[in-house]
Amino acid sequence: MKIGANYIGGDKCEFRVWAPFLNTVQLNIISQNSEILPMEKDARGYWRLVAEEIKSGTKYFFELDGEKMRPDPASNFQPEGVHGPSQVIDHHSFQWTDDDWSGIPLDRLVIYELHTRAFSYEGTFEAIIARLDDIKNVGINAIEIMPVAQFPGKRNWGYDGAYPYAVQNSYGGPEGLKKLVSASHAKGLAVILDVVYNHLGPEGNYLNDFAPYFTDKYKTPWGNAINYDDEYSDEVRNYFIGNALHWFGNYHIDGLRLDAIDTIYDMGANHFLKELADRVKQFEDQLGRELYLIAESDFNDIKVIQPPEVGGYGIHAQWSDDFHHSLHALLTGENNGYYIDFGKISHLTKAINEGFVNSGQYSRYRKRKHGNSAKDRPPSQFVICAQNHDQIGNRMLGERLSQLVSFEALKLTAGILMLSPNIPLLFMGEEYGEQAPFLYFVDHSDENLIRGVQEGRKAEFKHFRWKGEPPDPQSPDTFEKSILNWGNRTQGEHKLLLDLYQRLISMRNEIPALKHMDTKDHHAWAHEEDNLLFMHRWHQESEILCIFNFDEKSIDFKINLPEGEWEKILDSADAKWNGPGESLPAKSAPGQSIKILPHNFAVYELLQS
Repeated sequence: MKIGANYIGGDKCEFRVWAPFLNTVQLNIISQNSEILPMEKDARGYWRLVAEEIKSGTKYFFELDGEKMRPDPASNFQPEGVHGPSQVIDHHSFQWTDDDWSGIPLDRLVIYELHTRAFSYEGTFEAIIARLDDIKNVGINAIEIMPVAQFPGKRNWGYDGAYPYAVQNSYGGPEGLKKLVSASHAKGLAVILDVVYNHLGPEGNYLNDFAPYFTDKYKTPWGNAINYDDEYSDEVRNYFIGNALHWFGNYHIDGLRLDAIDTIYDMGANHFLKELADRVKQFEDQLGRELYLIAESDFNDIKVIQPPEVGGYGIHAQWSDDFHHSLHALLTGENNGYYIDFGKISHLTKAINEGFVNSGQYSRYRKRKHGNSAKDRPPSQFVICAQNHDQIGNRMLGERLSQLVSFEALKLTAGILMLSPNIPLLFMGEEYGEQAPFLYFVDHSDENLIRGVQEGRKAEFKHFRWKGEPPDPQSPDTFEKSILNWGNRTQGEHKLLLDLYQRLISMRNEIPALKHMDTKDHHAWAHEEDNLLFMHRWHQESEILCIFNFDEKSIDFKINLPEGEWEKILDSADAKWNGPGESLPAKSAPGQSIKILPHNFAVYELLQS
């Protein structure tokens, strides 16, 4: 059931809002001649009105029981912010240019996560369009946009959105997002949107004035949970499933990244996530192109990504935090907080081979057993990264890897990320070693809320024992420090790192052994005592062997290669990548003694006879 303001055309609009316990709901049209129009309630608690002489762009409130004036919970646009009136949007008037767009297969995605406001000094969708060629030229074929649902003020990570259907006004609103998606498709780039179905932000959230959208059965880090399984939850599920279809239908989005599904509580027989996946599949069949759901999950439970036929939810893929944690702990030596469960080369090897590192064994961080085995799931169901908004921004000082490790280690990071048999994700600027931090920032108007956010950030860092005071999230200076320095990408080592990513992605696209993803066509193993990792990938006649040294010293070793003659096709120690000079042989054979330099990686290809 469509909710909100559905513009029909011919200056006619249907308004529908769920408010089962209210005695009256009226539509208040904001104009020179303000009109108040009564609405009618149906048996399910929806109030409906088809109003005449309503143009696209009309502003309105709902008046509740003659007392409260509230924006539409399913508002498509909040031009004056979270407390202002909603605005009618005609989604049929936009001139799309992507009729021939057929999408990109899930296993071919190379994702680039970005934050609209911090991506450029302009901080708009239009400014992203101006950089699409730069992104595409690296070999990236998908952008993932952090949440755009209307939040308070002009700067926010996006996870404080109060209107899930409305596109942030300061970014460019509905028109700007459509232009970005249309331009991206024209350049061969898919668009993934980060959505939040586990909570709403605190400021401007008026859902409780309408209906029981929340339940006190469960508690989340943000308070009462969204009501997915309590009384009246059918209509709550309709609200959020309708939101997913809204992005796919009205904005031509290709995929949704589902934020923190471990805080979506549903003990019912048909889990919300399964129903969501089912409804998206039905809509996909109508559109005739693939639509993707990618979960962020702390469960380490394959049920999330298993097909419904075997009891799974049918979500297409999920982020692999275990890959990130394994890699980060190896590179930095950090072992505080959740990094206490990681730090060995065997952890990263297991993440490559099986997806999950914590697959049922005891977790020191959680002080209990955690996870189950994912070794039978295809690698294309795991999105891997070395950095993302969470892992950078939830550090007290927001440091990127470029501020924590050497240039040789940054190249090593590029190698393991792009040569592993999963879906790689880069965080904006990572491709050239951006050094600006990515800090947590907000723009609230409530002083008590601001103090709560400031104190909350301090409490979050206790597990990591970082010293000093965190930057003030409310300060404009905190945000401004997080804006990308695009000029760096053409200079010195930044340019060399960018070129290396471009070369690695090209290899992923051109070499069959790297292009093909299958559980049975790759194997990684390690020399634990030397911090060496080997990865063998193959497909039909194509074979690739990768060697990675995560140690800070040179290692001499004998390599047990599969039979045949192997030729080196990339070496991060090469002078062309500003390395110290190659130590590995140009050609290698089984049982050969070789030396690999600190934080060096190399790729060998089997020569065809």
